[in-house]
Amino acid sequence: MKKNRFKICANFEGYKKVFLEENAKLNLISKNDEKVLFEKHIYDSLAIKLFFEKYKISKANLLDIGCGGGFPSVPIAIEFPDINVVGIDSIRKKINSINTIKEALTLNNLSTICDRVENIGNMRFDIITSRAVADLSKICEYALPLLKKDGYFVAYKSKKALEELEGAREVLKKHNAKVVDIINYTLPLEEIYERNLIIIKH
Repeated sequence: MKKNRFKICANFEGYKKVFLEENAKLNLISKNDEKVLFEKHIYDSLAIKLFFEKYKISKANLLDIGCGGGFPSVPIAIEFPDINVVGIDSIRKKINSINTIKEALTLNNLSTICDRVENIGNMRFDIITSRAVADLSKICEYALPLLKKDGYFVAYKSKKALEELEGAREVLKKHNAKVVDIINYTLPLEEIYERNLIIIKH
């Protein structure tokens, strides 16, 4: 399997500092994961760069469903200043944490919504992302109705991506959407950590 690699342009030191301060208060990720914050969370979030480069996307309105502690929404906003990123999550403390990070780093292209995704049905986006939120079939039910025509849903998934995809076929058919690509990559960790971006077009 080809190991896709990508170059990260932004400096993430300031972000790591502020994030770890927030994590000490809110436990957004585990203490063990703090040691691999860049490799397991920031790098993984930025794998969308493989999609942006392949599909020649430089500007877009992007919604991150279930943004949690800010992955992938915050790293995307830092790395891609021309992408307008909206993170949505129903848990107030997580949204507050992202807002604290946004203010500390002056991320003018990042905004948040504290609500359930099914309550924003009047909004539409060019790109929607989801990472570690739910099974693909379930998250497709939330994401696909919010896509503009010819928009893309980018689902971050593990090596079980094909298995989840099989279970989502009926939902994709229902919303007249199709899988146009699966981009494989590995995280820069000692053990082999295979990841996939499932690219669904509406």
